[in-house]
Amino acid sequence: MKTLRVLTTLALGGGLAAGAYWSLDGGRWPVHAETTPAAATADRAPLYYRDPSGAPFWSAGPKKDDRGRDYLPVYDDDQAASEPVKPTQQADSSRKILYYRNPMGLPDTSPVPKKDPMGMNYVPVYEGDDVDDGTVKLSPGKMQRSGVTSEPAGRRPIRVIVKAPGTIQLDERLISVIAMRSESFVQSVADVTTGTRVKAGQPLMQIYSSAIAAAAAEYLSTISSKIIGSVEAYGRGSRQRLVNLDVPEPIITEMEKSHIAPVTVQWTAPRDGIVLERNAIPGMRANPGDVLFRIADISTVWAVVDVAERDLGTIAVGQSVTIHARSFAGRSFSGKIAVIYPQVNRDTRTARIRIELANPDTALLPDMYVDAEIDTADPSPVLAVPESSVLDTGGHQAVLVDKGNGRYEPRDVKLGRRGGGYIEVRDGLADGEAVVTSANFLIDAESNLKAALKGFAEASQPDQSAHAGMGEHQ
Repeated sequence: MKTLRVLTTLALGGGLAAGAYWSLDGGRWPVHAETTPAAATADRAPLYYRDPSGAPFWSAGPKKDDRGRDYLPVYDDDQAASEPVKPTQQADSSRKILYYRNPMGLPDTSPVPKKDPMGMNYVPVYEGDDVDDGTVKLSPGKMQRSGVTSEPAGRRPIRVIVKAPGTIQLDERLISVIAMRSESFVQSVADVTTGTRVKAGQPLMQIYSSAIAAAAAEYLSTISSKIIGSVEAYGRGSRQRLVNLDVPEPIITEMEKSHIAPVTVQWTAPRDGIVLERNAIPGMRANPGDVLFRIADISTVWAVVDVAERDLGTIAVGQSVTIHARSFAGRSFSGKIAVIYPQVNRDTRTARIRIELANPDTALLPDMYVDAEIDTADPSPVLAVPESSVLDTGGHQAVLVDKGNGRYEPRDVKLGRRGGGYIEVRDGLADGEAVVTSANFLIDAESNLKAALKGFAEASQPDQSAHAGMGEHQ
């Protein structure tokens, strides 16, 4: 087996001393200094120096590690053999690399390939990636990993739903009160109590009143008289007196037929409804004006809800309202706004509105809690984008416009109404422009990172120029 041996030691600087020989199978061959590896690299400047133990540490100039060993120089042609040092992006791209940035997003750049303390390669930034045209550019791979999707802005009606709590109230127009117009006595009361449902004409109580009895006797004598009975004017006055005492019409008609004045008068329910109040007691004395019964028809009720002051501009009479009663899960009632009360509560900053609701099965009861959903949709279409596409910082709102080929332009917009998952855009966007609807926060973070790196690079340039100037002065 042939052996190759160097007979002399390396001289200072890493080259071979003059007069050195190669030993091959017992023969001695002279070696010229210009043909040695050290001589071949003497005219080249190293790109950087790496740790001799292979740790992920580099230096721009000569350096020693903590054990006193020299960092190894890395030359241009050594890059191909040093795959871990050189990022694969540089080998696969023909574009010029401006610098390398920290893979974790830290404001740290390097002019040469580098690894962070965790062994991750620094990411190359190519020429054209940092074009200052106000756009953010993403590679196709990053777009796919981030799941970036876009949707064109279009014109559509915005369906805005205003929600407000409220209670069920009685329709004031459907409440009846039974009260005496003369001093009376309650002879008897029917089997009717508070909460009982009654029908119109259903007997409620028997009343005796001396004033009614006297008026009834006078009317009968007038219409039965042979002298004035045929004179309609005389009978009309006596009959009107009974009407003024609130004697029910059926009682007067029966008197005209039988010509008999009743001792007691039967009072009946004036309408269908529920007895809300029963104050009549057998044998009691009722003074004029005393309320003996109070009956309400609940086939139609009101929903009185409190709307926030900020929503008053979108509320109008006649708008459709959907009512959800907390007592009936999954059931809804439909109605329309009838009245907007002309007053705002100074404590709650809410305004009261009234909605009329049909209640045929009497499921809605007075003072029941309900939730109202007021549809304030404007039928005219407006320019709108999905809610997920808006970046709202509180101070201003912006969207990311998809310019194609991985470029995205941040653009400030002025917004309007919100509803149905869309937001009205009043200014800053044109119809048909595509906006990013998902992963827009990642693109925004990317733009902020690039802005920070650019600012960091610009801040470091004056320092480098100052050091260069000092060197020339010295």
